[in-house]
Amino acid sequence: MTTINFEDIKLDDAERQPCEVWTRVMGYFRPVSEFNVGKKSEFYSRVCFSESKAVNGCCCEAYDIAAE
Repeated sequence: MTTINFEDIKLDDAERQPCEVWTRVMGYFRPVSEFNVGKKSEFYSRVCFSESKAVNGCCCEAYDIAAE
């Protein structure tokens, strides 16, 4: 059986493929590349919500620390 050393694998930029990001908007999924300028700006300014940070903080401070 052959072992593969993944650190030895190198890709040129010509070999790479773009990754298409999809997100849920208004109840259905759409690719971010098809958003208009305003919606793209809103999408990239989003922050991830952390439930554990919200639960562990007090009720007033939880909103400030729940976003990562």
